Amino acid sequence: MPDVRKAPLVVEFPFTRSLGPVQRAFLTGLRERVVLGVRTTAGRVLVPPAEYDPVTAEELHDLVPVAATGTVTTWAWNHAPRPGQPLTGPFAWALVRLDGADTALLGALDAPGPDAVRSGMRVRVRWAAERTGAITDIACFEPYDGPPEQPAPHTGEFENPVTGIVAPARLDYTYSPGRAQSDHLDALAERKTVGERCPRCRKVYVPPRGACPTCGIATTDHVEVGPRGTVTTFCVVNIKARNLDIDVPYVYAHIALDGADLALHARIGGIPYDRVRMGLRVEPVWTEGAPHPDHYRPTGEPDADYDTYKELL
Repeated sequence: MPDVRKAPLVVEFPFTRSLGPVQRAFLTGLRERVVLGVRTTAGRVLVPPAEYDPVTAEELHDLVPVAATGTVTTWAWNHAPRPGQPLTGPFAWALVRLDGADTALLGALDAPGPDAVRSGMRVRVRWAAERTGAITDIACFEPYDGPPEQPAPHTGEFENPVTGIVAPARLDYTYSPGRAQSDHLDALAERKTVGERCPRCRKVYVPPRGACPTCGIATTDHVEVGPRGTVTTFCVVNIKARNLDIDVPYVYAHIALDGADLALHARIGGIPYDRVRMGLRVEPVWTEGAPHPDHYRPTGEPDADYDTYKELL
């Protein structure tokens, strides 16, 4: 049985957003060790607070302080924490209804083991040593056997309120190509670009997908395309990626290889970024031992006529 190809992949980017008045007060409150909820038109207190009533869609403004103690409503044990999670050792993910709230807040519960956790147990917030106005200011929850805390009245007004947050988004996964993608990769190892033709509409897809997205039927007929192609559209990249040793600005483009009915994307090199254009004719540039072209460069041919690639935009 042949070895199955697989590769670890990571998608990571910072997500930046501004905050409305309710979320601004909630996150600034966490910085000051104050937990604020918001009261709905029906009188329920939501923690975490929402900007709009989930039932009536009315805008909400009535901020309500709640306690830093609460009750676990449900939980799940995390025996193998992933990088970036709240605790490095095993812990429970728990939904905690803080005293004074009508909804539950998700957080990590620091407990010695799953036998020490139960629905209905009492817990309290463990505050982070350094707080910046983010949900991570609640480092975790911890077991608590004292009386309910009584929150002090608060208007929700703070000095130097938090106005925006940057939340890192990250997805780690393992990719295993199927039969069509494996055939494509095998051809690239021989410095050839191979797609597959749909037996019904006769379109050639590169990279192949194993099935025609238009007709919905399997594709198995291999077709070698390129190696030259045409830039159909492009963008200028001005932000340097941490894992790419490429100076900015540079151009990433969709390239319709000769004989293909689907444009692939690749970097354009060998030309100043501000001279890349739609219709530019390009060819692949390989480096020794690389599994795919490093980039595409101009061929020196006249630009392709717009009508020859307009359907591939």
